[in-house]
Amino acid sequence: MRSMSLPPAFLDELRSRLSLAQVAGRKVIWDMRKSNQGKGDWWAPCPFHQEKSASFHVDDRKGFYYCFGCHAKGDMISFVRETENVSFMEALEILTREAGMQMPARDPRAVEKADRRTELSAVMEEAVKWFRLQLRTAPAQAARDYLKKRGLSEDAQERWEIGFAPDQRTALFQALTAKGLAPDLIVDAGLCARPEDGGAPYDRFRGRIIFPIRDGRGRAISLGGRAMDPNARAKYLNGPETEIFDKGRNLYNLGPAREAAGKGAPLIVAEGYMDVIALSEAGFRGAVAPLGTAVTEDQLRLMWRVASEPIMALDGDKAGIRAGLRVVDLALPLLEAGNSLRFALLPEGQDPDDLIKAKGAAAMQAVIDGAKPMVDLLWARETEGQVFDSPERRAALDKTLRAKLKQIADPSLRSHYGEAIKELRYQLFGTRRQLAGPGGAGGSKSFGAPYGGAPRRAWGKPGDLPAIPTASARASRLAGDADAPRHLREAVILATILSTPSVLTDFEAELERMDCGMPGHRDLRDAILREGACADLRARVTARLGADPIENLMNLPVVAICPPVRHPGDEEQARLTLAEELAKLRAERGLMAEVAEAMEELGGVADEAVTWRLREAAESRNRATRSESEDRAEYDTAANGLKLARSERAAFERLLNMISPNKTEK
Repeated sequence: MRSMSLPPAFLDELRSRLSLAQVAGRKVIWDMRKSNQGKGDWWAPCPFHQEKSASFHVDDRKGFYYCFGCHAKGDMISFVRETENVSFMEALEILTREAGMQMPARDPRAVEKADRRTELSAVMEEAVKWFRLQLRTAPAQAARDYLKKRGLSEDAQERWEIGFAPDQRTALFQALTAKGLAPDLIVDAGLCARPEDGGAPYDRFRGRIIFPIRDGRGRAISLGGRAMDPNARAKYLNGPETEIFDKGRNLYNLGPAREAAGKGAPLIVAEGYMDVIALSEAGFRGAVAPLGTAVTEDQLRLMWRVASEPIMALDGDKAGIRAGLRVVDLALPLLEAGNSLRFALLPEGQDPDDLIKAKGAAAMQAVIDGAKPMVDLLWARETEGQVFDSPERRAALDKTLRAKLKQIADPSLRSHYGEAIKELRYQLFGTRRQLAGPGGAGGSKSFGAPYGGAPRRAWGKPGDLPAIPTASARASRLAGDADAPRHLREAVILATILSTPSVLTDFEAELERMDCGMPGHRDLRDAILREGACADLRARVTARLGADPIENLMNLPVVAICPPVRHPGDEEQARLTLAEELAKLRAERGLMAEVAEAMEELGGVADEAVTWRLREAAESRNRATRSESEDRAEYDTAANGLKLARSERAAFERLLNMISPNKTEK
């Protein structure tokens, strides 16, 4: 009863953003052999009593759990209450935070608002009934002929509650007010609008075939209308957003599609009402459609609550492909293991309704069976019609794809996407003769060799190196731990600031961004930032961390010979040193990032793009660093640190020599 003080819209939104399986998954370990994720059927050992068998059952479609051992039962709110030992409102606050929502203000009007939503839905139901009656009248003859032409029998029209809005300005308004419904409710439900001059409300839907829109619980929340006049400003018109209708958080035919998906039917996402109706009438009961907008993040999450891998049925035209690519960009950051998308591309110029009428349900089934994973659409978008006849272009492709894959939050899923991209890349660049013949340009259609003609290694002469790096290359410090030079630079930066605190203000932002590789350096950096540019900074940091961290830092040979440490208080020298060392640190990070990615690719397919990226990164690092002779003069003074740094550079030079045989060693 306490939930009655909260707006129903808030609870509906909470349930749409979170699933019971997601909430319970924090407390239980699912028995995947017994569970059926696609149907929202989950089993686990019960969290409420000690047991070894999986008798705790979650029905994710209905949002309820039940234990066949201890008979515990409830929804996600009661689950949090019992497992966290909190009150009803505290459980709601926990779930609200997890869903990224805010608790609504509890006020005495909440019950009134709930009643108002019920009233608006009741008004919408009356409108649906009235529109259905109008379809049987003489003015609706053209609408009935159109529906018959589209293959919708009278029984199908009844199943989908299709109606007709007469081409009259106030026909619906007069009919509903005659039943005693308040004009304000009719307007607020989105059925009528008030003119700017303050006159009587007029009907929003006129001269249109009407499709009722219901939420997942079957409540009428809005209408969609198809114009009978070919010159109408909008072919399809949806009701406006109201207190009961948010077009970005609902799907047409959601309730029946969810029930069908629970019985094993695929969830098919089409473009519009007629596509959904045609699919469902042809036996594809799990069909839904967005409501006049591009697919939204909320709709994606709603689809994944119904099915783990919805199929996007794309119309076979450029607009359909663009819509699919927008969905790819939207979905990438939201992907999780078990939540993905597939894409079914229809023949050019056809939508599901056209295809089913022309070739029957079997043709549509073939399209569904041939649905491609999302990675294929991502790859096609970046390669279709492109030419990759140079290392630079291939490197640009790699950079674009890496940026896309970095949007995937799940590390395991991101890794699998990377493997799939590698395989597609191998097919494009590595094994097949180019169809355009020798001298042609390699593109996504050709799957050819890099520059035309027979496939060849990207390493120079055939046989120079195997495709997989040698043991010595894998064992080099460059391919493994490349942290030593970075640690030395961090030490110089920190020691310089401690020696001349007055320069901290100029470099504070960069110091905050410095990702310290050693825990001791991280502690020193944080302490310096907390204390700020004060004259007694070293004393304050010592008081905070103790004397050992600073003594260890200052005793490093590379720090001891550093000019700003030997001459504390010299602001000009300190600024020059900090600017130089921070620039080198940025260059080192860029180099090692490229090397890490390149070494990963060297384990699979290697080509010119990899070696080009390595050379570019190396040259960038070399421009930022001092000359070899200057490095050696300084590093030879600090023996331990310099041996490590020279080893690092030598390893990199060996790698460059391997991947570029014509390069002569300095």
